[in-house]
Amino acid sequence: MSRLKDLRAHLRAIRTLIRGVARGLPTLEASGDPHELFGRWFADAAASGLLLPESLALATASADGRPSARMVLLKGVGPDGFRFFTNYGSHKAAELDANPQAALCFHWSVLERQVRIEGRVERLSTEESAAYFATRGRGSQIGAWASDQSRPIPDRTKLQAQVAEIETRFAGKDIPLPDFWGGYRLIPDRFEFWQGRANRLHDRLAYTPRDDGWEITRLQP
Repeated sequence: MSRLKDLRAHLRAIRTLIRGVARGLPTLEASGDPHELFGRWFADAAASGLLLPESLALATASADGRPSARMVLLKGVGPDGFRFFTNYGSHKAAELDANPQAALCFHWSVLERQVRIEGRVERLSTEESAAYFATRGRGSQIGAWASDQSRPIPDRTKLQAQVAEIETRFAGKDIPLPDFWGGYRLIPDRFEFWQGRANRLHDRLAYTPRDDGWEITRLQP
């Protein structure tokens, strides 16, 4: 049954790839809302059997403009923006607090597709972060408490000792949201959809907001 499921996902990926490469992105008049187009592309990526289609590159910058990037997981998307979670003492959180602008990049190579998203970032409420934290596995909850993310550590033995201390502290209890951990929301002010095409003549559509919706521009590859 698992092999049949994998085969079906593989065939869906091939069909999506061929359709994308052959037809490209829609016309400007038909391309509509970028949130809707992202939703369709994300569903295609999930149906293709890709491992972690929700993985994305998150780029931030310090107050003086020094950039950094890392992979994170998308943990929610809607009209209000794109959500991800982290330790508020981490390197990325420090940059987001000092310079609340960021960029996301999804790359689904098997489909020859990328989506780039830019915008301002704000922290989620404690209630929103707590609601998500409650859905995490107990091991991940313990890990969030135990890791002083981005700080130096002498060896892994020290990390294991921190985990053991948290396991003891919360033995037999529900694990609450740490006050140093939570979510961010990126509110998009620019989308770019990239569809691979033959001969590297790729399709690119950029979306920027305007008073009555979105300005859509086709870009050269």
